[in-house]
Order: sequence, then structure tokens, then C-alpha cells
Amino acid sequence: MLRTAIALVLFVLVTGPVSAQTVGAVPTLKREATISGELVRIGDLVENAGAAAGTAIFRSPDLGETGRVATDRVLDALRPHGLIGIDTLGIAEVVVIRPGHIIATKDLATAISRALAARYNLGDATDLAITFEGEVKPIHVESSSSTDPQPTRVAYDRRSGRFDVGLEVPGSASLRGVTLRYTGSTIETRNAAVVVRAVTRGTVVKAADIVMERRAKAELGDDFFDTAAAVVGLAARRPLRPGQALRSADLMRPELVQRGEAVTIIYETPGIYLTIRGKAMESGAEGDLIAVSNGQSKGTLQGIVSGPGRVTIQAGASRREPTAVSSAQPEPRGIPNPRTE
Repeated sequence: MLRTAIALVLFVLVTGPVSAQTVGAVPTLKREATISGELVRIGDLVENAGAAAGTAIFRSPDLGETGRVATDRVLDALRPHGLIGIDTLGIAEVVVIRPGHIIATKDLATAISRALAARYNLGDATDLAITFEGEVKPIHVESSSSTDPQPTRVAYDRRSGRFDVGLEVPGSASLRGVTLRYTGSTIETRNAAVVVRAVTRGTVVKAADIVMERRAKAELGDDFFDTAAAVVGLAARRPLRPGQALRSADLMRPELVQRGEAVTIIYETPGIYLTIRGKAMESGAEGDLIAVSNGQSKGTLQGIVSGPGRVTIQAGASRREPTAVSSAQPEPRGIPNPRTE
């Protein structure tokens, strides 16, 4: 348990009086001391402590904690070691700081992911989601320590996804030489585009409608969208619910022509360009082949949606059936020559 105060239990080290301080140098109390170990020594608290400087008198605060000790208590601890006439500078208490940083639960999970990925060829460690079994507490280490937790034992069951990993934390004085055991499970995940609000059919998806989330690969299938850019600008092929990971079948190109609306029919062939008014018999996105009614003859034609309210009948044009959107470029299909009236 972290001590919120320094505790400063007197470290009884009465090894006999130490020779007095250096002649001519007045021992002076420090206002603040920064400690890098588990013990507070006389030299940490007093300038010009002489031969007594290396003598330990208190225990340090916990890593990352700050404590305070009253000046009278410091003087009481110094007296058995031959230090007298301390200039306290009017200080009422000394602040004792023990810097440190925390190895958080996510850091432990990262170390385990890397160990599993390397040992069992599980791909990119960042794609592994770790779930611990039981409570996992953060670890405090010295601020000077940059050593990451090191795996000493790695076991993994591919079928169940369960792991049993031992980690050593060299940067922690209290845990030096101790292997910590962690058990739990892991799954492979992927970044997926997820809907954050309800989207009705035909509505164009905006950036504000999408968030990127990590989802289990097994739940996504093979046709999910892994970037928001691939989704924005497409339209909902069916109603979309919040929290839904988007797949290719959920989206389509925005419909530029709606069933029953008036359209301009353009007939193009070498040397001929004709436009007539008509009506769309079905809805379609750009590039879709749809049926339109000739406004003059009332006959039915097949044309390709070429813009908002515009359908083009062009000799030799490629046919593109209305389909769900996929991450791959759709393959063109042949289109029969349009019938003439």
C-alpha cells in the first residue's frame, strides 16, 4: 500500500558516535531532499555532514511519493551520530521526495502481447487484446529505470487463447529478482469503422458518424472497413445501428437517381448526342444500369446513371450492376446495346 506520508520510521542504526563534522563548515539543514533509494541518509538532509553523511537514519517514501518530516525529529535522529549545532535556517520541516514512475496495467499487457507474438508467431503484437485473470496492480519503479518488464516464462494455448506468463521487473528495488505471474486470455483484433449513431437507408455517411474501434477479428469477417476514409461519402444500403462494425454489404454508392423522379436521358453515339425527358423506373448510384421510361414514346430504356437526375445511353458503354460496396474496385460487366424507339 502506498504511504501518503513519509512514515519515516527511525532506522535504528546506532553504530556509535561518528566524528564531528568537518572543521570550519557549519552543518546546515536542507529544505528539500530528493532520494533515489530506499533509505534517507544524513547527507541527504544536511549540508556539510562530514563523515556522517553516508549514515542512514530514515526510510524513504514509496516510489513516486513525497513525505515531510519535522525539523525536531530530524535533529533527534542526528544527535546520536555526533552532529550538533545544526543551522536549521528556521525550517519547520524537510520535504523528502522519491521520484519514480509507474508501470501501468496497459504496459504489462504490452509486454505480454510482445512475448506471445514473438514466441508463438501471432502476428503484430498491437493486434492482440489482453484480458487479465484477476486484479492486476500497477508497479512502481525508480525514475532512473528504463527497463521494461522482461518475460521469463511464456505459455499459450492457441485453441482457448489462454496464456500464463512470468514477468521480471528489474527496475523495481522491491521486486528485484522476483518473477510476477500473469494469467488470462488474448484475442486477435483489428481496427474497424463503427457507427456511432443511427443512419437511415440511403443517407450518406459523414466523418462524424464513424469512429475507429478495436474489434475481435473473428467477429468482423473478411469484408469489414478498416479505415474511416473508405466509408465516408458512401450511403447506407440498409438502416445502420449505433455500435455496428461496417461491412461492404452495409454500404453502397450514393443514389443519384431516385425511382419515379424525372430524369434527363442522354443518348450518345459517334456523331449523335440527343437528350430527352424521361422518368426513372428504379433508383441507382453513379455507374448503375437502371430502367428509364422515354417521356415521349413511353417505351422503356436501359441506361447508366451518369449524374444527379441524369441517365446516359451510350453505344459500347460498360455495364455496372447495382451492388454492395466493397473495399476492392468493382469489375465492369458488358452492357447490351440500347433499344431504339
